[in-house]
Amino acid sequence: MREQLSRSGMAESVVDDAVLVLSELLSNSCRHGRPLGRGVEVGDGDVRAAWRVDRHGALTVEVTDGGGPTRPVPSTPSVTARGGRGLNIISALAQDWGVRDGASGEVTVWVVLTGGHRRDDFATRVTAPGFDFLDVYGTYDAYEDVD
Repeated sequence: MREQLSRSGMAESVVDDAVLVLSELLSNSCRHGRPLGRGVEVGDGDVRAAWRVDRHGALTVEVTDGGGPTRPVPSTPSVTARGGRGLNIISALAQDWGVRDGASGEVTVWVVLTGGHRRDDFATRVTAPGFDFLDVYGTYDAYEDVD
């Protein structure tokens, strides 16, 4: 994906976001979804990934699997949780995303990425509030080496 999108002239920031999004979607599919296909049919055990760039330069990334017991929705993990942030990351990076159900039970999660306009918003929301070290401790002297 990275190589193909880079060769097509896609901005590196969008390519980076797309690779992260694809990784999150595939991870979620493997963890929560069922494989495509039934029984011993060709395609049994597969997950499908696809991407395309429209005429306006927007990139759509999709992952399709056989569905799962729950719908893909962003969660609210605790600070110490080891997972559960993938769709929140996707929401922050994407212009739009959603879920499409197929007639045969397939579920596709799709994500639209553009020139990174949401990236600045994401950085603003995840940056810790700044503070001046001196305001908290009053001096830097406490950390000077004593010979």
